[in-house]
Amino acid sequence: MKKLLSACLAAVLALGLSFAAPSPAESNALQEIDSSRNKLIGYMLGKQLPVMHFSDKEMDDNLAFAAFDLYIKQLDFQKRFLLQEDVNKLSVIAPAIDNNLLRGTIILPDLGYEFLARRIAEVEKMTGELLAAGFDYNREESYETDPDKLKYAVTLGDLQERWRKILKGQIISRYLDLVEDQKEEKEKKKDEELWTEAEEKVEKRNKNFFHRMHQETLQDHYDRYFNAITRAFDPHTNYMPPANKEDFDIHMRGSLEGIGALLREEDGYIKVVRIIPGSASARQGRLQAEDIILEVAQGDEDPVEITDMRLRDAVRLIRGPKGSEVRLTVKKPDGSKAIIPIVRDVVQIEETFVKSSLLEGPKGEKIGYVMIPSFYRDFEKTRNGSDARNSTDDTRKAVEELKKEGISALILDLRNNGGGSLMDAVDTVGLFFELGPVVQVKNSYGSKRVLSDEDPAIVWDGPLLVLVNQFSASASEIVAAAFQDYGRAVVVGGAHTHGKGTVQTLIDMNENIPLLHLKKYDDLGALKVTIQKFYRVNGGSTQYKGVEPDIVLPSLFQHLESGEQYLDNSLPWDQVEPVPFTRYGATPVDLEALRVKSSQRLAKDEGLQVIADEAEKASERSKKTAISLKLSEMKAQREEARAARDKIGAHYMKFREEQGADRGEEPGPGPEEEQDKEKWKEEIKEDPYINESIRILGDM
Repeated sequence: MKKLLSACLAAVLALGLSFAAPSPAESNALQEIDSSRNKLIGYMLGKQLPVMHFSDKEMDDNLAFAAFDLYIKQLDFQKRFLLQEDVNKLSVIAPAIDNNLLRGTIILPDLGYEFLARRIAEVEKMTGELLAAGFDYNREESYETDPDKLKYAVTLGDLQERWRKILKGQIISRYLDLVEDQKEEKEKKKDEELWTEAEEKVEKRNKNFFHRMHQETLQDHYDRYFNAITRAFDPHTNYMPPANKEDFDIHMRGSLEGIGALLREEDGYIKVVRIIPGSASARQGRLQAEDIILEVAQGDEDPVEITDMRLRDAVRLIRGPKGSEVRLTVKKPDGSKAIIPIVRDVVQIEETFVKSSLLEGPKGEKIGYVMIPSFYRDFEKTRNGSDARNSTDDTRKAVEELKKEGISALILDLRNNGGGSLMDAVDTVGLFFELGPVVQVKNSYGSKRVLSDEDPAIVWDGPLLVLVNQFSASASEIVAAAFQDYGRAVVVGGAHTHGKGTVQTLIDMNENIPLLHLKKYDDLGALKVTIQKFYRVNGGSTQYKGVEPDIVLPSLFQHLESGEQYLDNSLPWDQVEPVPFTRYGATPVDLEALRVKSSQRLAKDEGLQVIADEAEKASERSKKTAISLKLSEMKAQREEARAARDKIGAHYMKFREEQGADRGEEPGPGPEEEQDKEKWKEEIKEDPYINESIRILGDM
């Protein structure tokens, strides 16, 4: 109700009309309505979630403690505000969370809001004193950046020491940024000026940070508390307050103007989930899944820290009109930081569709390449009986065109494919064998249904290789698993795919209000609930484990704890009875022989060796979570991270020059779309994973 009134007030002011503020009595009435509304939401969660959710989890003490852990994490994940005594007092409530929900009683968000607000005020005061006192930038000391390795401060003195290190690190980092920025400037500033500017910018940044923290409302804390309850069931079950539901609806309608990245709020951080194919981020190339966005700047303006910011507020900073620049300060999974400038744009629709190219093998053989960025379908046109563009038909057309070129083998690229239409995942598998089951779907009542390819037509019956990585999820895992179970294709990629083997549905809570409450409350929001689970034809689930490729290649991201198995409360792997199916082909591929040959090449392949070496170093860097706060050492760490990026970039630049020398020409002038297509084709040729895939197909 408060949010609705705020929106109405803004609209009235925009029209230049007068507006009378509500009286104290009216404000108290609104507070009472909000309280009753929240009690109703809590009661509905307690009653309905155990019934709707796939897991059959009960609203009991186990779930209560899981919800409490999630709530505390989102309240102060980085342990920068609460003291241990605060957490101890809040933890007393944990065992009663389940019973309180069912009684319509909610206590934790009120206390959490009160405790956090008090500590924020105390920390704000102490940071002002610390900034005024100054810092010794050459003092040898370190700061632990991994919250899991930190304990909550015991006293305010301990908390002040923690913030002294935080502020010192921020200032040194900003100073190094300023030094970097002025490399291209003709007139250089003095070192003293740079330090003063760095300190001023950090002071301004923290003022803005605390201002945002003070703007957190009690309702925000309730919404997060409700989300902690839902996430205790599994990480894909969420409570969506009205504003978030609106953002979800916008995304589902395909309004993607901005940078084109899917984000999530995770333990106080804004993390990149997936890069939208064809978006500004995809074309810029540096922002990647699992990056944490720390700061957002509009063009050359000062950056705004978004740590501990609500997701919708962070998204509003990141979004913007086409053609404007946003500069993101991100923390990479190996701990290194980077400033990434992205010019906002709308998604180039063609980039989201299936694309194909003709490649050449080492002996001159023709190899087809088809990239499926997602399994898409225009469901609105499908419902209306119109021809709806979909990934199955586009894949079929791409393969047919490649067959006309006389290809001898085919690569399907499902890397970074986050899923999509289940119908098209099943139909795509069916393009490559005659008939048979593709995936089993089980609901919370234990009922199973089998989705099968029922079209006997085969578009391609020759050698087939499927590329995946740890960001291949959901429907793309179903496709890779089916090909693997049937022996239809060799699956190549990192150690495992994402492991999302569950199905969610969106439930409007306004349509599920208990009869006695009728419709007297404002918008209650929505629930995204896990209701089904996927199983392979061999009976194993794609959930948790994902798909383990037949041939594993090194990855820069292999050290990341990325995937379902690393998420809190993720549903476990299990299995059901297999369904009858017939393996493809009379002679199975000798996978062990392929692995041996690929391993031998790996030791000699410059591109894959660079990746393997840098992946190992990135893994080591990611373990060193305590960072030095000495100026010279922070500078050295930056240079080390930059050298690693340059090493990979230099290799690919060399590869590009060699490819250009072989061609004897660069793509000539032409329409922008044609130039983009030519650039994409050249990038394929530079991709060491695709090159190794071609060699594996040669071995087959």
